[in-house]
Amino acid sequence: MNALTNQNCTGAVAGTLPAAEELDRALRDAAPAEIVKAALCTVGREQLALVSSFGTESAALLKVMADVDPAIPVIFLDTGWLFEETLAYRDTLIAALGLRDVRSVRPAEEALSREDPERDLWFSDPDACCRIRKVEPLARALKPFSAWINGRKRFQGGLRAAIPVVEQDGGRLKFNPFANVSRDEIAAIFAQSQLPRHPLIGSGYLSVGCMPCTSRTSSDEDARAGRWRGRPKTECGIHTMKAS
Repeated sequence: MNALTNQNCTGAVAGTLPAAEELDRALRDAAPAEIVKAALCTVGREQLALVSSFGTESAALLKVMADVDPAIPVIFLDTGWLFEETLAYRDTLIAALGLRDVRSVRPAEEALSREDPERDLWFSDPDACCRIRKVEPLARALKPFSAWINGRKRFQGGLRAAIPVVEQDGGRLKFNPFANVSRDEIAAIFAQSQLPRHPLIGSGYLSVGCMPCTSRTSSDEDARAGRWRGRPKTECGIHTMKAS
């Protein structure tokens, strides 16, 4: 076991942050909990955030994080277009997992008034809608942090098929603890920990984002097929933005 996954680690590693490539080599076969622990040891709690949509699979990563340190800040992007069920699920998971620092971040009112006064930007220009409702708010929220954790998985395909465990994201480190996990492993976390499910799963929503850009998914489709259905768009932009 290397220093990054040493269970006795209790604080940030002193000095210059290690390179993303170095961390990725050290953690490429590590379990998700070890990756979260390594992120915490590398930068310390005050410099680390986990970004969660509180979507259909989010509880698994939040559970792993809470078992390491439930006080790690969690950033939740409240876009103004979320399902009421997602907002309720956020509150359910906060209570169930004992999350101590969940920060709901909303779009800037001036950006909404200037660029989306009729609330129809999602239809005319979904990339611009994601930019003002997700990308720009997240960029602001991440400014105090030097590293962040997210829940992307390689099995989701597309731009996610080859993600590393750790990558450089502008001036920050970006940790992907679930890069190597399978759907079965996520299901096992839900079952073993008896985690509550997103309320919309039972209605056929296997991947949940904003209401106008989320549709039900049939049994023969990929889980993310219901996101931006009928459009070439597959990512909201927060994982393709140029971070600073």
